[in-house]
This record gives sequence, C-alpha cells and structure tokens, in this order.
Amino acid sequence: MDAEAMRMLGAGLAMGLGALGPGVGIGILGYGAMQALGRNPEARGPIMTNMILAIAFAEAIGIYALIVAIILAML
Repeated sequence: MDAEAMRMLGAGLAMGLGALGPGVGIGILGYGAMQALGRNPEARGPIMTNMILAIAFAEAIGIYALIVAIILAML
C-alpha cells in the first residue's frame, strides 16, 4: 500500500471509531433521560436541560474526530 492509501485508511478509521463512542453515548443518554421522565414527569425541565448539555459534549468529541479525519485526509 502506498502512503496515500494508508492516509485515507487512517482518516476513515479515525472518523469511524471517533463517531462510534459519541453515538453510543448519545443513545445511552437518551435512554436514561426517557427512563427518568417516565419515573418523574414533573422534572422534565432539569432532565431535558442536562440531557441536551451532555449530548452537546458527546457531539463535540465526534466533531473532534471529524477534524482529525479531515486533517489526515489533507496531509
């Protein structure tokens, strides 16, 4: 394999594996929030606020992986 193919493979792996964690994390966050809302519907405001904040942090990690993949693809 030449250097270009290895670089593209690295970029693909960086994005694929870098999106796997946030994807699973967001799914678990959504599941937990829906469980909490089912148990205590009156606490909707704080639960949703915390869920959206945690999802934003998880999504940021996916964006970091995208940036790394783009940088690897452009080198």
